[in-house]
Amino acid sequence: MPDTAVDIGVVRLANPVIIGSGDHAMTAGGLRAGLATGAGAVVAKSLNESEAAKRQLDGSDHVLLDSLWRPVPWDFDPPADAMLFGRSGLHQAPPEDWIAEVAAADRDAARSGQYVIGSIILADLDTACGLARRYQAAGIRILELNIGAPHGDEAAPGAIVQERAATRVREITRRLREAVTIPLWIKLTGQSEDVAGLALAAKEGGADAVIVMGRFMALVPDVETRAPMLGTAGAIGGPWSLALTCRWLAQSRRKVGRDFPLLGTNGARSGLDVARFLLAGASAVEMTTAVMAGGFGAAARAVRDFDGYLARTGGAARDLVGLAADRQVGYGVQPDRPGYWRDFVPAESR
Repeated sequence: MPDTAVDIGVVRLANPVIIGSGDHAMTAGGLRAGLATGAGAVVAKSLNESEAAKRQLDGSDHVLLDSLWRPVPWDFDPPADAMLFGRSGLHQAPPEDWIAEVAAADRDAARSGQYVIGSIILADLDTACGLARRYQAAGIRILELNIGAPHGDEAAPGAIVQERAATRVREITRRLREAVTIPLWIKLTGQSEDVAGLALAAKEGGADAVIVMGRFMALVPDVETRAPMLGTAGAIGGPWSLALTCRWLAQSRRKVGRDFPLLGTNGARSGLDVARFLLAGASAVEMTTAVMAGGFGAAARAVRDFDGYLARTGGAARDLVGLAADRQVGYGVQPDRPGYWRDFVPAESR
């Protein structure tokens, strides 16, 4: 059997597939279904104290788009190029109720060598620290703090915060680190000029791992109605974002060092995509859009396909981490091929 285990600091996962936080992980049944895929971990639906963030859940709206920006059926069998465009909100249950459910699911997960991870999206820092303590007191073994939610700037005032300043990332992480002793994973935005710098700031603040990176805000005009799809801007992710995430993983690896754990998210749709993220520097991969669009079967297939990839190519999962990232050459360091550019120019314009 291939060795699919990966290490994220003191945490060992049976495989590098993690089901990321989202509406699919908002109930006890959703958490159980996620664990049944065989994924190494499931991140529970995020919460915070903001009533505005909870109200936004009632305005959730999503559409799947193909590469020509045409809506496709939401039948949990999306085409390979499908993108998810939408908006959502946070868990509406009282924090004590949801924390208790997540902790119970994590106890069940421990019996099979898996994890259910608690998730907080930042609004108020003091309150986030209090929620973190409550998660730890309930027995949760890993905590994720999302400070990179894509719609932070456009959400209702006070709902959520997106951090793009290294000084803030460092301070927020430090405060959470002082609040809890369990492994702390920090999820970063992709809407920054220096994601790698934010990763270093989180490391310096005491994070045990950093997640690169959140989705992007977008506006998609509908050429038939001549209005914005869904009526507004929303978060977007798709297969195209894998290459962007992989670049920031490699850049972050250079900043934080090869021994500091990074996780990849935003763009993974398959077991081979999981391998691509590992080669770029991730130790594990969160799949969120793929599960929302394709159902939990998407994660189960990724687990199986990654296992098959290792069986075919040999080696252990942990040995893949950073191989492609570390083989990059400088952008100007290329083979000496005078005139090669002409091959890419139409013949009639040469």
